[in-house]
This record gives sequence, C-alpha cells and structure tokens, in this order.
Amino acid sequence: MENSVRLHSVDPQYAIPGGEISIACEGFRYDPALADGVYVDGVPCRIVGASTRRILAIVPDDVWGAGSSKGKNQIYLQSLGNVSNTAEITAGRKLADGMHIVANPAVDPSDDAIILTRSGSRGQHLPATLFRLDPAGNIDEFPHSVLNPTGIAFDADGDMFVSNRAEGDVYSIDRSGSTSVFASGLGIVTGLAFDRHGWLYAGDRAGTIYRITPSGETETFTVMEASVAAYHLAFGPDGRLYMTAPGLASHDSVHVIDHEGFDEKYFRGLGRPQGLAFDKAGNLYVAACFKGRHGIVKIGQGGASCEHIVAGNGIVGLCFTRTGDMIVATGDCVYSLPCGIEGTLL
Repeated sequence: MENSVRLHSVDPQYAIPGGEISIACEGFRYDPALADGVYVDGVPCRIVGASTRRILAIVPDDVWGAGSSKGKNQIYLQSLGNVSNTAEITAGRKLADGMHIVANPAVDPSDDAIILTRSGSRGQHLPATLFRLDPAGNIDEFPHSVLNPTGIAFDADGDMFVSNRAEGDVYSIDRSGSTSVFASGLGIVTGLAFDRHGWLYAGDRAGTIYRITPSGETETFTVMEASVAAYHLAFGPDGRLYMTAPGLASHDSVHVIDHEGFDEKYFRGLGRPQGLAFDKAGNLYVAACFKGRHGIVKIGQGGASCEHIVAGNGIVGLCFTRTGDMIVATGDCVYSLPCGIEGTLL
C-alpha cells in the first residue's frame, strides 16, 4: 500500500518517559482497529491530541535503547495501515528511582559520580539520605545521613557541601563520608552555589540569600521574595548569581543578582522554575514550564531567547557530566540524556 503519511519533525529532540512531544506531520489519520498511532522503536505512545498535521504524544516508559544505542530512538507514525518515514529522538535512560530529590543533583568533579538525595518531608528522619551513583551504575549509601538534604555543591577543592532544610544548617562532607556543620542559622536553607572566590551562597526559601566565607562566617547577601518550594542557585560564566524561586504563577522569572546584591529579572515567563545549570557557552538550562509545555528550557545568553529542549513532567533539577550527558532529576527518579553539552561542574 502506498505510504501517504509523512513525519516532518519532532519537538523537542530530548525527552524522559512521560514527557509530551509535538510531532509535525502530514496526512495522519487514526483508526484504532488498524493499530494506528505513534511508535518509538515499536513501542506505542499515548496520543493526547491529533490532527492531520500535528500530534501530541507521551513518550512511553520502556523505550530507552529499545532499538538503537546511546539513547537514540526511532519514531514513526502508522496511519490507516501505512507507515511513515522515521525521525530520531533521544529518550532518557533511568539511572535510579525511589529517591526524593528537591533541588539539583550534583556531579562529583573528582570521578563524575552523581550525588543524589532522599530528602523526605521536613523533619522526617530516614536511615539513608545521601547516595553516590558511580559511572558504572553502582549506587552506594553515604555512611552518615543528613536530615532533609536539599542543595548540593562542591568547592574548588572538590569538597562537598549539603544543605539541611529542617535545621537551617549546611554540612561539609569529607571523602570518608564524615559530616560536620559548616554553617548554621540559615532558615529553610535549600539551594547552594560557590562563587569563583570560594564563598558559598545559600538560599533560605523564606527570602534571604546568605553569603558564607570559607571559614563558615555568615552574612546576609540579599533579600528576595519567599518561595513556595526551594530556592535554586547557580553562578553564571559572568560571575553573577542566578536564582529561581518557584511560585504559583505562569510568568515567574529567572533572577540575576550582581556582586552588590542587586536583583534584576534575567528572563520572565516560566511556570514554577526550579533547578538550573549553565553550559560552558553561557546558555542557561532551567527545569520549568514554558508556554504550557513541561520539561527543561534553554535560555540563550543575555536572556534573549528561550526554547523547550527536554520534554518531561515533575523535573526539579539537572546537571551535566564531563562526558556531555545531562542528568535530569524528577522528584523520585534520575535519568541520563546523552546531549553532548559541556556544562560547568561547580
């Protein structure tokens, strides 16, 4: 039978299971009796909306590497018994589940291991709260737990720091896994980020951003609006502090704060923006909803452009490995996407 359905493009090119992708096509018609629909490596997708020219479909759970390597998947359409040409998407590979992640995961600069958290509800004591996922896929618990671990950051020497949002402390954790309080009295402390001079910045979701010296002395850097969830912090290549504080509106901003603590809006128009990370070219990636589509957006230098780059629901954070993989974290799962993007690790 002559092929009368054409697949033109898929947007975005990257997705984690459950993410909604948009397919531009031609001549698509649907007859369930003929098993028509959208397929990723032979696995059917749930269709949430369709016309002859555009389809909205959900990436299924079990497609990573089903028919190809390095996460590349072949997507095609079937319509009235006809099969379309194929296109490629990159589906995320699940690395871990059963977590409770509140902010960005982090990459250990010494060995590319990924640091994950099982945070729990505020004040909830869990037997294991911090985990190291090595490049071979093995997960090890840290020998000492931190109550409600939230933000994670590494300093220039490779030492790890973790915020405890229940007690307002930041802990330092050495290579043996032993913990000690580095700074305290920081409110509902969430996001952490080091500047290029080795000072640590910590965001209290009630509105204060603290600056902490290398010796642990604390001062108020600036005061912002309170957040309904966690503060998320990252330093850009320009040395300024970038911040998100998810609210309840669909037009929240990414803020940028200069060296004196003065704030300006870097980009506005995101729904519930959360974790953020820079690539080495200066582009900013944010977990957020943009124009009604959930996932990760890429904001060009200077905030001049924004595009949906990863489809996915419930994403709270992201980071990059040295090999160019994007690590994407939802509240309970962690995925790897081979994007070929070189990020900033610290």
